[in-house]
Amino acid sequence: MTQASDESRKSDGPVGWELYRSYLGVLREGSLSGAARALGVTQPTVGRHIAALEQALGLTLFTRSQQGLLPTEAALALHPHAEAMGHSAAALVRAASGHGDGVRGTVRVTASEVIGVEVLPSILAQLQADHPALCIELALSNKVQDLLHREADIAIRMTEPRQEALIARRVGVVQVGLYAHARYLQAHGMPKSLADLQQHRLIGFDEETPLLRNARKVVPAWRREAFALRSDSDLAQLALVRAGCGIGVCQVGLAGRAPELVRVLGAQFSVGLDTWVVMHEDLRGSPRCQHAFDALAQGLQRYISEAAVFLP
Repeated sequence: MTQASDESRKSDGPVGWELYRSYLGVLREGSLSGAARALGVTQPTVGRHIAALEQALGLTLFTRSQQGLLPTEAALALHPHAEAMGHSAAALVRAASGHGDGVRGTVRVTASEVIGVEVLPSILAQLQADHPALCIELALSNKVQDLLHREADIAIRMTEPRQEALIARRVGVVQVGLYAHARYLQAHGMPKSLADLQQHRLIGFDEETPLLRNARKVVPAWRREAFALRSDSDLAQLALVRAGCGIGVCQVGLAGRAPELVRVLGAQFSVGLDTWVVMHEDLRGSPRCQHAFDALAQGLQRYISEAAVFLP
């Protein structure tokens, strides 16, 4: 955080991970105090780490401003590499936690918001009932997590993985349709054709997504400009449909659990999401990951099978 010349303060010695950890903390939190709270250390410790890292690299990483510490271009350029180190460090801890008798340790699972909140909890509850020494980290994001860089151990994906270093098991197709609350349809009527959707309040995404592009192949009018309610959170969209705000996309299996949700234009609007459970091939010999992988695949297969009774 000083302006000394790079050459005068650059060090050729090894740089410890704790320095990068503090750097990432400041980058995320925007201040020494915020990073210290997030990392569970003192503010002076974070300050010393940043100063030591700047000296070791011969770079100025942060500048002070009224808004806090602002990252320099050098700090931003280092970010993806330091993040990869962080993921590897976390993966190392998870791998170490799995050693011992039986199925034990930590498994990090990533999935979309809706799958993670609405589908996985019952599967994970049974998994932990079978293996009480297993700890689960559930990372919910609609962004595809990078298993090659150990952002997670296991991923639930709605697209076929292409990387050769991954083990992938296809569990089936999650069917998606248009739904509305019965209360909304009583007030606004049931659309009889795709063209009728233009007269209704539609719920959809704010930004372009693969699901939106697939849906538009079936319904050209299913575009951002047509949505009266927009959210990039699929959980928020589901909540809006359940609240009777309009017509939106919902997984058939989830709608089947809610009798008040009514399928709209079932024969004319249907999208299938190819669903996969994915794991890095290096984890094949890990009991904690293999048991979790199998349990997730079997649980999702049951979910898809049970949803088939609700198809039109």
